[in-house]
Amino acid sequence: MRLTENKIILVTRKTRLEELIVKYNTIDQARFYIEHMGADFSSYLAEHENYRACVSQAETALLRLARLQIIERSFLPNMIFAEKDIVIALGQDGLVVNTMKYLNGQQLIGVNPDPRQWDGVLLPFQVRDLVRLLPEVFARRRQIREVTMAKASLNNGQAIYGVNDIFIGPKSHTSALYTLQLQERQERQSSSGIIVSTGLGSTGWLKSILTGAAALYSHSRDPRLALFDNTMEALAATSWDTRELMFAVREPFPSKTSFTSLVHGSVTHRDPLKVTSHMAEHGVIFSDGIEADYLEFNAGLTAEISVADKRGYLVV
Repeated sequence: MRLTENKIILVTRKTRLEELIVKYNTIDQARFYIEHMGADFSSYLAEHENYRACVSQAETALLRLARLQIIERSFLPNMIFAEKDIVIALGQDGLVVNTMKYLNGQQLIGVNPDPRQWDGVLLPFQVRDLVRLLPEVFARRRQIREVTMAKASLNNGQAIYGVNDIFIGPKSHTSALYTLQLQERQERQSSSGIIVSTGLGSTGWLKSILTGAAALYSHSRDPRLALFDNTMEALAATSWDTRELMFAVREPFPSKTSFTSLVHGSVTHRDPLKVTSHMAEHGVIFSDGIEADYLEFNAGLTAEISVADKRGYLVV
């Protein structure tokens, strides 16, 4: 007997082997390529077999509990989730992040298919936990951890959400040209782009940018090192539900027409970050590392980046 008539959505991903087969058409050609490069093809096979076994086990368990729909990650942008759907992401942490930004209040469960290989900060459960876990989720007896999200809104009506971070800049390795505005400060800049990070994503891309900047002063006695130290301590202490974002400009370039005084700061719902594009082409905004799902950001467009009204809800 089903425990509920609400639907469970199981989100899966392609394995590395499946991605190779898409590229090289057959498993034999994929094997030839990997072994020709001197790599061990057996690891691809083992990972694939383990993941597919986990998907099969999850499907069997979930069909006993409720209606089930299985979708692959690439279909997430076009998926319409019902209000009471329970969503399960079976994969790595990145799959949880990729899934969460398309939800609107639905509870999300992260399931780790291989704890020996993946640490799984966002994957507190394994497939064998689902039979015990889902009844508790249906009854609203599981603890939920809220996750603050970021939102970039364009003046043409388009918008994109980010769970970890939002990138504003050039599609390729060229310079981004734009005007940056935060509160009363405004500056024209040329850089390789801007990263705006949530509390959840603050120990990811943003941290790597600040770490690289701090390393430039590691052998000096520059007083700005204290600022970097304080910032890194703040990142480590940032909670997932903090209603504040942080931004950093990547590789800002000083010139007669571009400046570098506004390269890091905080963004709140009351004080959003505004960016006006001066790029004739190749300007983009994407989130959480998914470059294929982006907004064009060329001359004439202005983006307002702020704390999103909607939040993520991760079952723990």
